[in-house]
Amino acid sequence: MPQNGKPARAPWSRRELLSRPVKHVDITKFDARPVIDSYREMAYSSRALAQAADIYTMMLRDTGCAVVLTLAGSLVSAGLKRAVITLLESNMVDAVVSTGANIVDQDFFEGLGFRHYIAPGSPEAPPVDDTTLRNLMIDRIYDTYIDEENLRDCDATTKRVFDTFDAGAYSSRQFIDALGAYLAEHHPRNESIVLTAHRKRVPIFCPAFSDCSAGFGIVLHQVEKREAGEPCVAFDSGADFRELTEIKLATKDTGLLMLGGGVPKNFAQDIVVAAELLAERNTGRDGAVLRAENAVSMHKYAIQMTVADSRDGALSGSTLREACSWGKVDVVHEQMVFGELTAMFPLLASDAYHRGGWKKRKGFKFADLFEAQRV
Repeated sequence: MPQNGKPARAPWSRRELLSRPVKHVDITKFDARPVIDSYREMAYSSRALAQAADIYTMMLRDTGCAVVLTLAGSLVSAGLKRAVITLLESNMVDAVVSTGANIVDQDFFEGLGFRHYIAPGSPEAPPVDDTTLRNLMIDRIYDTYIDEENLRDCDATTKRVFDTFDAGAYSSRQFIDALGAYLAEHHPRNESIVLTAHRKRVPIFCPAFSDCSAGFGIVLHQVEKREAGEPCVAFDSGADFRELTEIKLATKDTGLLMLGGGVPKNFAQDIVVAAELLAERNTGRDGAVLRAENAVSMHKYAIQMTVADSRDGALSGSTLREACSWGKVDVVHEQMVFGELTAMFPLLASDAYHRGGWKKRKGFKFADLFEAQRV
């Protein structure tokens, strides 16, 4: 019916809703240094961001320090994929701990050639209701859309990769590296964090690996194997923890760049305590003595960018100074930045890239620390 004298719009078609791809920000195309320099003389979140940028540059100039990046929230779908790839390509990140959604549902998904799309309108006043989207096989992440049929293809592809493994339990790192190898063979020209990490030998860990397309893939794999009376593969979260702890043991100094909170944040912080336990086991010495001697150092640098609040006691918003009480993070070079990641992170990353503190760094290639993927 006419509204305000105008004819009613025809219903949105599936093709219209999936027509405007998200474009990933390129931190090499703009220089954020003047912005960060001006923020340093301001207050609130602007000054906190400038201080965080200074710490990240210090981290990169400390060539003996390994940088661990953590990812939580829907960051790839929002347009941050290219920024993370630049950090990997420039040896600005040595290990990644992430939610499965970022790595598989979003990045590996795009590595297969699929895309995320900008939703019309706004989440507060969407022109298309979510029930209609469901009927159209379109999934929504805030103000972006995903083609559910493409996601089903992604699920099936993870299953095919799992099928190539011998029966047994494997860390998420092993499976994700295999996903990178798959992209290198079948989609070598597509931009992907998983593909770049595979080529740069940067390990990626997803502690909750079932919580993404890989989870659907493992369900399909295990049911098919069970029905055939054959053994299957499984995710080994204990191996994830052990392998990331081995990275901590392989290098004295480590720094954290944490985007969001959640499981990746806690997982990356906990490796200090796990390393202490292994040192205590191997030496037979008391943990308090080892801490006093700094036998296993806390994370030397730490940055967290988040919108989470600390008042409910949840981990995502807990401060880095609180983590010091657990023996996880030193308080000399740490900074919380309370702000939304798509607005804040590109500025920090561009500043670090253009200051060039990474140019004398060599990649640690931690993926090569571990045994061959197949047993």
